[in-house]
Amino acid sequence: MALTNSQFESIRREYDKRQFESHHRVTDHVEELYRKNPRIKEIDRSIAALSIKQAQKLLDGDQSALKSLRSSLRNLTQEKDSLIQSLGFRPDYIEPVYQCPDCKDTGFVNGKKCHCFKQAAIDLVYTQSNMKQILSEENFDTFDFHLFSDEIIDPATNLTPYESMQVAVNKCKDFIVNFKERHGNLFLSGPTGVGKTFLSNCVAKELLDRGNSVIYFSATRLFDVFHNNAYNKTSEATDVYQNIFNCDLLIIDDLGTEVSNNYTTSQFFTCINERLLRHKATIISSNLSIGEIAEIYSERTMSRIMKGFELIKLTGNDLRLIG
Repeated sequence: MALTNSQFESIRREYDKRQFESHHRVTDHVEELYRKNPRIKEIDRSIAALSIKQAQKLLDGDQSALKSLRSSLRNLTQEKDSLIQSLGFRPDYIEPVYQCPDCKDTGFVNGKKCHCFKQAAIDLVYTQSNMKQILSEENFDTFDFHLFSDEIIDPATNLTPYESMQVAVNKCKDFIVNFKERHGNLFLSGPTGVGKTFLSNCVAKELLDRGNSVIYFSATRLFDVFHNNAYNKTSEATDVYQNIFNCDLLIIDDLGTEVSNNYTTSQFFTCINERLLRHKATIISSNLSIGEIAEIYSERTMSRIMKGFELIKLTGNDLRLIG
């Protein structure tokens, strides 16, 4: 998963914090033992001095002296462990405690990202996707086809809402399976409350769990980000703006609910066009038809969507009114 510089540095700072806290904890434990029994401090000094001598003898090739030094070090270590235990502590009381023993909280093993670093990246993009809580509730595991009518047939598609959702789910799962290879995009259309947002959340959950960066914005919030980047220049605003173009999947929900003007329409075209050029995936959900997209956002924006997106039409009544 590609991380932005700010995301990478955020994770690195967390590892630096872990190492600092671990070092500080060990230092406190050592000082505590020294206060309770000064002999432990004397032993540590002797061990340090003998270790230097051992290293020198090793370089000199003096094997007979090495044997004697190693015996002395072993005896000192055993005495130290015995003293620590007599104070009611385990011998490893002064050893670092790592959240990840594999990388010792460095984030890397043999120059490669540790599994804990990869998980930290997933957790970070989950948080920054603005979707962490809702995705625990809206995902394919909680998806219920029985909510969709299998009686009313939509004349435009000749499918019932149940059938159209089955088609949509299959297309979304295909989108997920081929996410890396096809660099596809989805345009979910249909009236309010037919499951567009829920379905896009299902896709987001699957891709986030696979380590992809996913960012969700309502259309209104998206255009607020564009405005802030243009008129309220801060490092945070710039990072958020750049993430829109760099994340693996951008979800734009409820396109058409924002206040539309020349600025928003030009920014929307830039967003769509730039992500297509970068082969970055986008999911758009909207109550608008393609014709209305052309009318509001321009013919060239509609053309980009027609050529670069798979259109999925959902039908039915507002599910939020059920029950």
